[in-house]
Amino acid sequence: MVSQELDYFRAIIQADIAPLAKVTEVSQMHTLSERLGQKVWLKREDQQPVYSFKLRGAYNKLRQLPKGSLVITASAGNHAQGVALSAAHLGHRAIIVMPVTTPEIKVNSVRNFGGEVVLHGHNFDAAKAHAFELTEQLSAVFVPPFDDKDVIIGQGTVARELMQQLNELDAVFIPVGGGGLLAGMAVYIKSLRPDIQIIGVEAQESACLQAALEAGEPVELAQVGGFADGVAVKIIGSETFRLAQKFCDQVVTVSVDEICAAVQDIFVETRAIAEPSGALSLAGLKKWSQQGKRAGLNLAAVLSGANLNFDRLRYIAERTALGAKNEALFGVTIAEEKGSFKRFCQSLGGRAITEFNYRYAGEGEAQIFVGVGLRGGQVELDEVKTQLYKNGYTFEDFSDNELAKLHLRYMVGGKPPVAIQERLLRFEFPEYPGALARFLDTLGSDWNITLFHYRNHGAAEGNVLAAFDIPTSDYAKFDSHLAQLGYHFSEETNNPCFAQYLQLPTEPRRQAS
Repeated sequence: MVSQELDYFRAIIQADIAPLAKVTEVSQMHTLSERLGQKVWLKREDQQPVYSFKLRGAYNKLRQLPKGSLVITASAGNHAQGVALSAAHLGHRAIIVMPVTTPEIKVNSVRNFGGEVVLHGHNFDAAKAHAFELTEQLSAVFVPPFDDKDVIIGQGTVARELMQQLNELDAVFIPVGGGGLLAGMAVYIKSLRPDIQIIGVEAQESACLQAALEAGEPVELAQVGGFADGVAVKIIGSETFRLAQKFCDQVVTVSVDEICAAVQDIFVETRAIAEPSGALSLAGLKKWSQQGKRAGLNLAAVLSGANLNFDRLRYIAERTALGAKNEALFGVTIAEEKGSFKRFCQSLGGRAITEFNYRYAGEGEAQIFVGVGLRGGQVELDEVKTQLYKNGYTFEDFSDNELAKLHLRYMVGGKPPVAIQERLLRFEFPEYPGALARFLDTLGSDWNITLFHYRNHGAAEGNVLAAFDIPTSDYAKFDSHLAQLGYHFSEETNNPCFAQYLQLPTEPRRQAS
């Protein structure tokens, strides 16, 4: 081991965070262990005073400073609370810059822990830039959320405790945002036990470590999703990447639905309600175990946080069944005649129908959107598909179709009365009071909107599905307008959901770009 990594190892051993951060429990997940054929353990960082591991790094950073220091950081979540509580405990003054889009529950939490909140900008980048300005103006100390030696050392104490609590370990699964927790834990574990596998787990919509490993250096992602907002980081830190590149054995990425299913697993086993980023590493553990790895291993995951807005539970519950493959969504063509629905139900062999959407649309055939309950996961899903084929049904499996899951299953109406040259787009924008009105103002009124669906499910981002009546000759002008909006969007014009449920057929035209 080179001296630099040895310094980290020694510093983690010596880090005294006990006055504020607590030694968290390790819980065995008995039901999940039996299901996976592994021994699964969960390191419970939700038990910290701020309900997140972030307290460790913040406290270790701030305890190096003279009493009465002015510290500043930018954060919309767990790091902000860790800095605020640490500063109050150590006698420092803390200013936390948060985007104006930050949910009120998080703003109030920071204030309750003793931090002074400055709301600035509509996104994290704007808040961070303002925090740097304040740091320079006030000659303060900026506290980075992850790419800092003292912060990394503080996060490494999670591994110090874990190694003392579990004698047998084959692999440890660690969530990755900016990489501070992974870097600290990995350097400590590999210093003691090089044989233990270190698996970083990222959300598919913010996989900055995987991108950096492929490029050989940190690279900035063009866009990150906000569902697992605790790890929604565009670029991994330079020092955290250096350590991850050296000590991380593998990276696993997981979907939103897989994260939701892991939230449910944690609740069932511990009655703790993890935030999406808090359940990330367990989702990765499950996926890794189901990819043909040998059984009987001792596997540990970090429940990294539990700061969840209550109203997000509805969305998580909706997606959990799909993530656990306890539900499938189908678009099915049935005959438009009496008894056709009954015959379709019989073809499912007694399986539960979780939802059924149908509206009379004329003679001949009807398109239905249906949810089917499953108990046997992928195996049973394949059986259902086989049964539908045998019964002569034409269908699409929409279980992995974001348009279907985010919008279609909640929409009313149907196809327009006449054919329209429509473009269909799915938008995401920062969620805050008045955000929808601002989105519409920015969108402008140059094009006729023919379909609009908006959902607010307590997340940091709003989701809009909109169709526009656009002649082919105006495509270039419309595309130029979209590029200038500043919102992330996805083209859904060729999504099979659109054609099947929302669009009348038109004359053949050039595919949307």
